[in-house]
Amino acid sequence: MTVLTSPLGRVRWTLTDGLTLVGRELGRLRQEPGQIVAALVFPAVMVVLFGYVFGSAIQVPGGGDYREYLMPGLFAMVVFSSWLGVMTRMATDASRGVMDRFRSMPMARLAVPFGQTGADLLIGLLMLAIMVGAGLLVGWQPRHGLLPMTQAFLLMVVLRYALSWVGVYVGLAVKNEQVADVLVPLGLPFTMVSNAFVPTGGMPGWLRFLADWNPVSALTAASRELFGNPGAPSGDVAWPLAHPVAAVLLWSAALVLIFVPLSIRAYTRAGR
Repeated sequence: MTVLTSPLGRVRWTLTDGLTLVGRELGRLRQEPGQIVAALVFPAVMVVLFGYVFGSAIQVPGGGDYREYLMPGLFAMVVFSSWLGVMTRMATDASRGVMDRFRSMPMARLAVPFGQTGADLLIGLLMLAIMVGAGLLVGWQPRHGLLPMTQAFLLMVVLRYALSWVGVYVGLAVKNEQVADVLVPLGLPFTMVSNAFVPTGGMPGWLRFLADWNPVSALTAASRELFGNPGAPSGDVAWPLAHPVAAVLLWSAALVLIFVPLSIRAYTRAGR
């Protein structure tokens, strides 16, 4: 009892139970092979669809191959999708009474949200790996060496983990898998209103402002800069595009500071 009531003991308890729930989420994916297939096919389809269908009609600012311009945007799109998947799984568990069963068990209260976000992080790494393979097949490559490439992928991991907490909170708030399914398509405008697929310079002023301050745009710009791909921001641009690495880190910190406490409070209050 002393071990569990000490701060270190509670942290160990939470981590142990959280890892157990990570295994539970990964095991659920094995029982639903359709989700695995979709996760594997989606990145490759995006590369082909945007790279070859739309690529012939879009000019890259300053010249360069559109598929190299595109890949950082697709990486950002995969990163942003994290909150949608977590939201759906949290809402499904809440609506089916799984959360109530978890609360009745002798387990750390924080283990459920930490388990969900941890599982999503592993799923995201798999999707990024597939996207990298698809990108290399169509001619994309990081041109600035191993260290900047590693930094780019670390930024993606950090922002994905932060966004997954948004999904935890929204899923707990809606508590209904049908409502969560309806909300999923609403995530598309966030990725489209950005610099992921086209430059923001040709957008109307109000829309360009939204796109420039979109975290998707910051991650895309940072990735292009670190990978050495065409389309890196230059000249008089908004602050997030002029300092994209700092912008991604600030966005990630803000999301964690806001949504981790909100998620924990929502999960705790739901059990009362």
